[in-house]
Amino acid sequence: MSVADYMTAKVIAVSPETKVNIAINMMKDHQIHRLPVIDGDQLVGIVTEGIIRAASPSKATSLSIYEVNYLLNKMTVADIMEKDVKTISQDAQLEDAISMMRHHDIGVLPVVDGAQVVGIITTNDILDGFLDITDYFVDATVVQVMIDHDRTGVIYEIGKLMADNGFNIQTLIVTRNLGSIMIEMHVDKTAGDGVKQVLEDAGYSVRLVVNQQVN
Repeated sequence: MSVADYMTAKVIAVSPETKVNIAINMMKDHQIHRLPVIDGDQLVGIVTEGIIRAASPSKATSLSIYEVNYLLNKMTVADIMEKDVKTISQDAQLEDAISMMRHHDIGVLPVVDGAQVVGIITTNDILDGFLDITDYFVDATVVQVMIDHDRTGVIYEIGKLMADNGFNIQTLIVTRNLGSIMIEMHVDKTAGDGVKQVLEDAGYSVRLVVNQQVN
């Protein structure tokens, strides 16, 4: 899965000269939490709600609300924006975006095609991508098969066993971070306990069978 598959392609951006109050209103109007800052066609920074809060006078200030508003009206995005912006290519894998966000402890990456900003990807986009990849919004029977050691052909064997018994696999995910290998399948919701019986009769260890029903 590439970043381009799950990024938000419609980028709401501001120029460095944009007043902070205007940036705040743009975030509210579009229900977003960050804005790339673009000068001409060049990405020069990013401003977020957190950056704006940090730059705003605290509640303990002796300034009046009128003075605070005056300061925010005078302050531009260029005065407070983060200039060291991490970006990612639209052709990068989604896993690359996750790794970069985790490594730099950030929740957003502008997506670029060469030097041009073509999208933005956030932690929410990645979570939506995970739900899409796992077919979360499709009614299914979720089956987890535990494999002691990896071996060539095990996925084929399980797939053939499912097909031979009339079970349709909607999605299949393999994970290796639980001490052993887990194969999680989402099969047609009508499978029920029948799929567990078929797998166990074939010698597989089945950890979980649950019905995933989306309301």
